Amino acid sequence: MSKVVAIDVTDIRFPTSADLDGSDAMNPDPDYSAAYLRVDTDAQDEHAGFGFVFTIGRGNDVQAAAVRSLAEQLVGREVEPMLADLGGMWRELVYDSQWRWLGPEKGVSHMAVGAVVNALWDLRAKREGVPLWQLLARLSPAEIVDLVDFRYLTDALTRDEALELLTAAEPGRAEREATLFAEGYPAYTTTPGWLGYSDEKLARLCKEAVADGYHQIKLKVGADLEDDKRRLRIARDAVGPDVKIAIDANQRWDTAEAIEWVNALAEFDLAWIEEPTNPDDVLAHAAIARGVDPVPVATGEHAANRVMFKQLLQAGGAQVVQIDATRVAGVNENLAILLLAAKFGVRVCPHAGGVGLCEVVQHLSMFDAVALSGTTEDRMIEYVDHLHEHFLEPVVIENARYRAPQRPGSGAEMHAASVQEFTWTPAG
Repeated sequence: MSKVVAIDVTDIRFPTSADLDGSDAMNPDPDYSAAYLRVDTDAQDEHAGFGFVFTIGRGNDVQAAAVRSLAEQLVGREVEPMLADLGGMWRELVYDSQWRWLGPEKGVSHMAVGAVVNALWDLRAKREGVPLWQLLARLSPAEIVDLVDFRYLTDALTRDEALELLTAAEPGRAEREATLFAEGYPAYTTTPGWLGYSDEKLARLCKEAVADGYHQIKLKVGADLEDDKRRLRIARDAVGPDVKIAIDANQRWDTAEAIEWVNALAEFDLAWIEEPTNPDDVLAHAAIARGVDPVPVATGEHAANRVMFKQLLQAGGAQVVQIDATRVAGVNENLAILLLAAKFGVRVCPHAGGVGLCEVVQHLSMFDAVALSGTTEDRMIEYVDHLHEHFLEPVVIENARYRAPQRPGSGAEMHAASVQEFTWTPAG
């Protein structure tokens, strides 16, 4: 048996606000950051497990402190029993009553659980010599449902229903895996659409996206209606009539304002409206969905847990589910959300606009394509061309499609030199 001998948590921050990369109506000056966890063992293979929580600058030290506090509980524990029962490990961490009180199951404490859980998944995939998506997609339906906690979900999805969904998708797994290797997974790009960009930069990046093969782009909106109309007109002229344009308000509006604003922009043939209002307001999302129909509502990157997704789906508040690799409590909870989306027949298009999110969330979408939904049709992973060079296996986009990662692990590990260079230290 091997044991966890050390954990290390680093506060990493990139100065993306300098060029307004990532800027939107609610977040005008983000500095893409990560509370970055390393879990070391005394095994002879010398593999370490990595996980992180994505933030946008101030407060990353708070998130790092939470990850450190929780991860320290792993030190001295035997590794193999934890990796063999990651469903049980998830429950142990989430239902630690004193820790859970800080949420419960939301915010800084819950995201810290996700970093620890994801680091253990990264370690397990490395030990088994496969990328995370293949590890997950090759588990049996029974093994997958054992990873999921169905507490609070059974009025919408039971264990037996989840088992049926996974069993029905078992035939053809090998063929779908081969197709992913051959063709990759569709992507859309937000790179042209940051709110702080000039009109000239917007038009240039839109044209570059089309030249690169993208069939959908996304623009940030919500600061000024007339400005949004002008920017959407520039984008539509640049990409032509056949490329989809999604818009993202980043929680800017109240319910009535969202409905009025989206309907005023509907002339631009919108692919979806993303995060139109407060991410916790399920009933507002449902009202907005009714009020802007047929424009779909997309949300989820700030949904705190599987229960929020359940309610959004039950209420009709999400026509596009956007999972996030680090907002909820790791791989296990994202599996629950994927199962909920499959039960309700709603497509999943993950959020990936942040440091490391593209690298990790692709594994979840590829698992879904192989072992659950069985399709990539009308599904896309967000792509933003920022900071990939800092990861050992950066995402590869060819023809606007994510190439299937082949390196063992979850994709969360960064180069040591990048960690050293961008470790944040307080002034003074």
